[in-house]
Amino acid sequence: MHRTVRVALALVAAVALVLTGCARTPVGTDTGPAKATVGLTYIPDIQFAPFYVAAEEGLFTEQGLDATLRHHGAQEGLFTALVAGQEDYVVAGGDEMVQARAEGMDLVAIAQYYHRYPVVLIVPDVSPAQSVADLAGLRIGLPGKFGESWFGLQAALAGAGLTESDVEVVEIGYTAQAALTTGKVDAVVGFSNNDQVQFGLAGIPTRAIPLAADGELPLVSIVLVTTGANLKANPGTARKVAHAMVAGLERTVAEPASAVAAGKKHIPTLDQAGAEASALATLEATIPLWTAPSGRATGTMDAQEWTAMTDFMLEKGLITAAVDPGEAMTNEFVEG
Repeated sequence: MHRTVRVALALVAAVALVLTGCARTPVGTDTGPAKATVGLTYIPDIQFAPFYVAAEEGLFTEQGLDATLRHHGAQEGLFTALVAGQEDYVVAGGDEMVQARAEGMDLVAIAQYYHRYPVVLIVPDVSPAQSVADLAGLRIGLPGKFGESWFGLQAALAGAGLTESDVEVVEIGYTAQAALTTGKVDAVVGFSNNDQVQFGLAGIPTRAIPLAADGELPLVSIVLVTTGANLKANPGTARKVAHAMVAGLERTVAEPASAVAAGKKHIPTLDQAGAEASALATLEATIPLWTAPSGRATGTMDAQEWTAMTDFMLEKGLITAAVDPGEAMTNEFVEG
């Protein structure tokens, strides 16, 4: 074959290969950042600072996320928006999630938010009670027989060898300070990073009694929750949300003051007198909850704790159907 013809044929073949390659390359596959709506429940609060930090300091963006933070108010069920598809993720108690899963909701925990359970028993500083066992025969106030306050009290009584009949449980709503200072109750169930902080800021001398003397409770606190259907459909997005949350946790733990600044964009009341100091005090009390025993905010859950929790909740009648912990939680997305 003449050299000129061979060269011409080679050029034609090369062009054909290029065109074929272009034809096989998907056009317009870059759909931009993955969208995700994260439910933070109830009202804006500095306890959600890691998410505010992730939003304001670009941590969601670094993960390739277009994230929307949604506070859904106390009138809305904890998981209602999630299962309805209005939220893709929600921050909620692991025990609350297990209860909802036992009732048939398709919920899965994918990362740990609080590594320690935040609930404590709060008594006046002059109270003779030094342990849960000392509360036998006394009146214990709590918002109601639901949520982490109720679950925490059940675990505390069981650990001290007491039952509900050994104490007087008083449902006081969200009036812990008034109920304790007026003598309506002898102790209140509250949160170490909220109620106990507010007692201190109000100048009311109190003490916190741990729910378990050794710190070991058969309960898992706040986690990042999604649905099994969402995990199956959007595993990559789930991984990004979990990683952004952990990055926000690490940044908040390292720089609490900066976290308060980020919170100002999301918490309307932070510009009120004394609000910033209160927020910083709350953050300082929350840091021990966010960090694992290693001292870091890892987001990793303990499978054995989930087994202990599901067993305990079933035994105490807090759930009426068994929940498989292996299906209720996974570390795949926070560790991967």
